[in-house]
Order: sequence, then structure tokens, then C-alpha cells
Amino acid sequence: MRLIFIATGDIALPSFRYLIDHGPRPLALVTQPDKPVGRHQILTPPAIKVEALAAGIPVFQPEKIGDIAGELAAMRPEVLVVMAYGQILRQDVLTVASKATINLHASLLPRFRGAACIQAAIDAGDLETGITAMHMVRELDAGDIILAKSIPIAADETGGGLHDRLAELAPAVLAETLAHLAAGSAARVPQDAAASSYISKLERDQGRLDWSQDAASLERRIRAYDPWPGTFTFAVEGGHSKRLKIFPPTAVVDQPLAAGQVSMVGGQFVVGCGSGALSIEVVQPEGGRRMAAGDYLRGRQPTAFE
Repeated sequence: MRLIFIATGDIALPSFRYLIDHGPRPLALVTQPDKPVGRHQILTPPAIKVEALAAGIPVFQPEKIGDIAGELAAMRPEVLVVMAYGQILRQDVLTVASKATINLHASLLPRFRGAACIQAAIDAGDLETGITAMHMVRELDAGDIILAKSIPIAADETGGGLHDRLAELAPAVLAETLAHLAAGSAARVPQDAAASSYISKLERDQGRLDWSQDAASLERRIRAYDPWPGTFTFAVEGGHSKRLKIFPPTAVVDQPLAAGQVSMVGGQFVVGCGSGALSIEVVQPEGGRRMAAGDYLRGRQPTAFE
């Protein structure tokens, strides 16, 4: 089967490696252009590009994938496989493959279409999520479903941990999907649009915690947003507000504190919420290093979180 792989995010790496090791070997990789990274803005390639070049697979990095529709068509692919690419495919790209253009999406569609589907599942308190293979259409993550495989979400799951587990699940979904395509037996199950939800890309400032929310919701969000975009609050220290990062694990506790009130209770650093309270273990003050929350509380003596 003649196949082109279209991906950027690290979640696609296990699936790409599977194709290199077990076939069908990709004719090419299409990925996003190299991006400046870090304080010094060093131009850095996607990790999947590095692996493709090491394996001798040609790499395309167009600013807009439609600009290379002709080159893709010239390779006469039977299947395009898309996962965490980061661009909407134009119609002239969607129709390049003779058999199918498929997408591997990290949720159980139609729930959580969009970019932040992994964080959303934890944030919502879902008990399971998974990888869905679907036929691609112009509408985001709205194509007919071929198949899906699910995994449970652990009670202490972080966004990063779930990302990695879903990445390892994806090759099995891809292999079964390609087998169905080769046999002409790939399903086309329409999604229930009324049951769909959309989660857009997360920005860093969306990690600010609202202490008027209940403690259970905040505990899930701190896990869901680790490592990206991370969660933070503003601590009132000496009459001044300073940004403070909050890391998992945290725990819901029963303490009579007002929302945003901070206290050391039985050796635990506890913050009041709209309902219940949250015990915090690890923080990072603005301009400082990660530290135990108790050490921070003794050294800084914040009076409240905003």
C-alpha cells in the first residue's frame, strides 16, 4: 500500500515508527516547518522529521500543505494518514489518495473534537478515552468513524501521561484500519453531531486557577494541564500579587477555608475552594525553582490566592 504520513506532534511518533518497522513504509512525511524554541529561539525541527530523515524518508515542510498538493499527487498514494498535524487539509489534498485519507484522533469521537482533546477528557472527569480512526472531511474531526479503541483514565492521570499512553495505543488502531482499507471493509459510521463537543487549542493563560470552583474540579484541571499549559495562581505576599505555578499531585480535603484562603493544616499546605479545599504539594514561585509547598508557605507566608 502506497502511503504518505502527515504529522507533527510527538503523539504520532509510535505510529510512524510502526510503519517504518512493519510497513507499509511511508513514501514521505509531511510535517510543519521548523520552529524557534526556547529563550534563545533556536530553530528546532519536529522530532518526527528527525526520525524520518534518519530512516531515509523524504520530508516536506510547507507553510501550507495545499502548496504541495501537486507533489503529493505525483507520488500516487493510496492512503494519507494524518495525526496531530496542525493544519486543516484543503479539498485538493483530501482527494489526493486513491483509497482514503484518514485521521487518528486522541478521543472517542464525537466527544472532544479539536486540539485539546486529551486535557479535556481528564478535566471533565471522564473514565475513559481512546484513539479514533476516521475518514477525513473538511469539517474538523467530523468524518465518518472507521474504528476506535479505548483505555481507562487513571485517577492520578496527568495530561502528559495520558498523551504518552494514547500514543502507544495508536499503532494498533492504525494497523487495524489499514488492514480494513486493504480488504475494502473499512466502516463508515457517521458521527452524531448532536453529541459532539469541540475543544480548541489551549493557551498558557488558560491555566489560571479559579478558587471559586469546587476542589474536585481544580484537582482534575491541575492534572489535565500538566505539563501544558500548566496551572498557576497569583499569591498575595506582603500586599503584592506574584505568579505561582501549581503542580500535581494535589488532593481534595475537608477543611473549612474560604475560597483562596491558604493555611498549613496538619503539616499540609491547604487552599480553600468554592466547595472543599485542596492540599498542594509542589509549587514554583515567580523567578524561583520548584519546591515543596510547605517550604514555600514558610518562606513566603502568602495570605491568599487570587
